[in-house]
Amino acid sequence: MSFPNCPQCQSEYTYQDGELLICPECSHEWKEGDSLISEVQEIIKDANGNVLADGDSVTVIKDLKIKGSSSVVKVGTKVKIRLISDASDGHNIDCKIDGIGQMKLKSEFVKKV
Repeated sequence: MSFPNCPQCQSEYTYQDGELLICPECSHEWKEGDSLISEVQEIIKDANGNVLADGDSVTVIKDLKIKGSSSVVKVGTKVKIRLISDASDGHNIDCKIDGIGQMKLKSEFVKKV
């Protein structure tokens, strides 16, 4: 049986769990027949006003102290991003930084490469 690609990240590895379709790559869940058009998507921009999308590469434009740690994300650190649509705390980018691990960033502290 073939399932549709994920409407959020276009992954072809979707699977069904009960009545929901699930994407293992971005964890998006939806019911078959739901349309992405009905969802209001926020446009996320970098520090220079460029529109960001999932999979874009960005660089950090200022040293960022990591809360609860003595580590710092240095200026010029390049990361590949995934956007977070329901970011209530302002951290609307998810990424994995070498030597630090998974973390969330605010789009105002990055610029598109």
